[in-house]
Order: sequence, then structure tokens, then C-alpha cells
Amino acid sequence: MKKRDFLKRMGQAAVLSPFLPMGLHAQDKKDSKPYPKDDDDEFWKRIREDYALKPDYINLENGYYNFAPKPILNRFLDHVKMVNYEASHYMRTVQWDNKRRVADRLAKLVNCNPEELVITRNTTESLDLISGGFPWEKGDEAIFAKQDYGAMQEHFKLMAKRYGIINKIISVPNHPKSDEEIVALYESQITPKTKLMMVCHMVNITGHILPIRKICDMAHRHGVEVMVDGAHCVGHINVDIKALDCDYYGSSLHKWLSTPLGAGLLFVRKEKIYKIWPLLAEHDREPDDISRLNHTGTHPVHTDLAIDDAIDYLEMIGTERKEKRMRFIQRYWSDKLRGIENIVINTPIEEHKSCGIANVGLKNMKPEDLAETLLNEFKIFTVAIDGANVHGCRITPNVYTTIDELDKFVAAMKTLASRS
Repeated sequence: MKKRDFLKRMGQAAVLSPFLPMGLHAQDKKDSKPYPKDDDDEFWKRIREDYALKPDYINLENGYYNFAPKPILNRFLDHVKMVNYEASHYMRTVQWDNKRRVADRLAKLVNCNPEELVITRNTTESLDLISGGFPWEKGDEAIFAKQDYGAMQEHFKLMAKRYGIINKIISVPNHPKSDEEIVALYESQITPKTKLMMVCHMVNITGHILPIRKICDMAHRHGVEVMVDGAHCVGHINVDIKALDCDYYGSSLHKWLSTPLGAGLLFVRKEKIYKIWPLLAEHDREPDDISRLNHTGTHPVHTDLAIDDAIDYLEMIGTERKEKRMRFIQRYWSDKLRGIENIVINTPIEEHKSCGIANVGLKNMKPEDLAETLLNEFKIFTVAIDGANVHGCRITPNVYTTIDELDKFVAAMKTLASRS
């Protein structure tokens, strides 16, 4: 047996135990208390026990970072210890095989070909790899919305400076009359020079879910490629990349999948891989091998491993069950505040156009003041959004959020709305 093969087999044996299913491995953990599947209220109470919650405030700002529940966190710490123990032996034997195995599982979760997906560090890295590696020529046009995430907008501006492309920026209405209004808005900016369009699957500041498949169908008729920002979607709603029929898709897994910080994914349609220039040079790869876009040097491989555990936890809950819960808790508070004097809901009223995220503002208070007052007076933590036609606070509860906490938020908003 060759030395490299021997080391590889030894490495595989050494890391076998960290990949036992969560239910088996967690039996010796304090968080192994069973989950009552048949009683919905009791189930979510049990889920709440998995989270170490600060008593200082009610956390309604889970959108930036969905901190990991204890079962995932414990497994992550196990991975950190294992990698630290194995050290260079692990890094020289099975790190790439394990990363590929986890990436394949992610591909199954989002329904795409495993050869079209790689693990990244976040959505910004994923999408900037595409906009930065796209074969731009001077005068080419890109389309995106001013409601898109700022980091990606800035990268398009950088490409304008570097390559002379033209960025055409639209504004997505908070309350569109129909999907067709959104599709027509993007279509109105297309010319023969348009090459790439960036579209949010779920707008990060409002929670608005856009009609991605309809936009992709329209764009493809014009020969335009579509890059989708799905930062808030994986682990939040069902993501079916094949059904969306987009060309590129990026997501952050430390949001709603609740991995530790520093995990994301990038999907590139197989026939588009060859045309994207990698940010960092990789060793020899075939032009259509997506791994050539994924070279980052030595990185925290234990985070890659924890993605496996986060998927275990999601599957334990159930993707459909989680999406239903997220939509319920958002509608619980937002429906109680719609129509209240001085309160403005900046998220569409149609249930299928949002899930766990929504945005609410006050006519008599600036968003920054609203966020500060909610925290200081009512001990409720949110984030202010004041721009791109959205003026309010983004509210992002999580599966551990209780009805009592939402009632306190509703009462606080009504109190503030009643003040002159």
C-alpha cells in the first residue's frame, strides 16, 4: 500500500466518530432530551431549550447571524478538538474528501447537481466570485436593485471602475400588485448589452420573496444570465435550485441553517463554470470543474464539518415544519400591527411573498430612534433600516421565539405608535 493511501485510510478511521448521526452521538450530551414530535407547542418549547439565550433582551435580530443551538455548537467544538488533535495528519489526508462529502449533502438539500456546488464562507464571497470573475467587456450592462445587499452592489461598482461596465439599478416596490409587475420592472432595463442580472430570492431588509423562476424565464428569453442572492433562504424556506432555473446562486449558512460563522455555498450552472475566472489560482482543473473557483488556502475546516450537523438538526425539525413555524411567527406579529395608526408594514401582505422576516416602521419615529427605543425601553433587540424605500426595523425572530415575546413586541409598537 502506498504511504499516501495508508495515511488517507488512517485519517478516515480517525474521523469516523464525528460523523455519527446526531441522535446517536448526542446520547451522552446534556442536550439529548427527546423532542416531542406529536405536540407542536411542546416541540417548539423543547427547541427553545437548545438555545443559550441572553436574558438582557428579546432577540428579534437573528437575520445577521443565527447563532448555533447547543447540539450544533457541541458538535462544532468536537470538530475543533478533533482537527486540533489530528493537525497536519487530518489536513493532508481527508480534509478535501470531507469537504466534498458535505458539499454533496448540501447539493441534495438545495436540489442541484453536486458538481455544481461548493462550500464558501458567505454569500458575499459566493456572489462576488461571480460578478468579479465574469468575462466582462467594456460597455456590458448589469442589472440589480437598490434593495440588494450593499456588499454585492459595491462589487458591481468596482467592476464598473475596472472594466467599464454599466450598472442599471431598479427599485423593488414594497407592495407590488403582482409578480408580473416585478418581472416587468427588471425586463424594462434589458438591452442587447445586458449580460448579468442580480436578484434577491428574499430581500434582506424586508423579507420579500421575489418570483425567481418567472424572472429567470424572462431573462433567459433575452439571453441574460441570472445570479440569485439567497443569503436568507437556505434553512429558512425550501430551496429548489433546479426549479428556480437560475445560473448562479449564493447563500450564507450561518444565517438560517445555523452553522457556526463562516459557512456559505455557491451554485454555478455546469455549462457556466468554464467562463468564470477564479479569484485565487488553483492547481490544474478541468474548465468545468467548479472546485477551481473554490481555492482559499488553509481555512477553518471544522466549520465545514459542522454544516453536516446543522443539516442533521434541520432534518430533525423538518424543513417544511420549520418554514411553517417561521411564517407563523412572522404573521402572528405583523398581522396584529397592520392597519394600526402610525404603523407601516414594509413587507407584502400575501403569505407566499414572505416567511420569517418582515419590516415595520413608525410614521412618527425614525428607524434609528425606533430601534434604540425598543432596546433601551422595552429590552427588544432589532436593527434599523433607513433607505432604499424601506424605513423601519427589520424583525427576524427564530424558531426559539415565543408567543409571549412577540406579544411584548406588539404591545411596545402599539405604545410607540400612540405617542405624538
